[in-house]
Amino acid sequence: MSHLLYDVVNFEIVGSYRLRVFFDDNSEPIIDFEPVLYGTMLRPLRDLNLFNQVRLDQEVHTLVWPNGADFDPWMLHEWDKLADKLAEKARNWEKEKLPALSRKRSSTSSEKLNFSLDS
Repeated sequence: MSHLLYDVVNFEIVGSYRLRVFFDDNSEPIIDFEPVLYGTMLRPLRDLNLFNQVRLDQEVHTLVWPNGADFDPWMLHEWDKLADKLAEKARNWEKEKLPALSRKRSSTSSEKLNFSLDS
């Protein structure tokens, strides 16, 4: 998928699971992350203390969390258009993965989130 490139240049916490994100094109959307905090990588961010440890990665110009969670800057920039689809995908992903998560997992296994907007 080809899309415009945006850089996150700053952010501020404006509420529970809500960030104002400042982009290099001077846009400043307020993003409510709570609806997408599902699954192996994002569910831990429901702990507000962990969520609030968000930082700006200067190398990749996006928001990152200590557990490795991050979002493509384009996705953050277009959040208002994508939020409902992302939330639906996140909830469905968790429903599909929950039975597998209840089984014993290898300590070396890793799972990646796939927020493809296709299908």
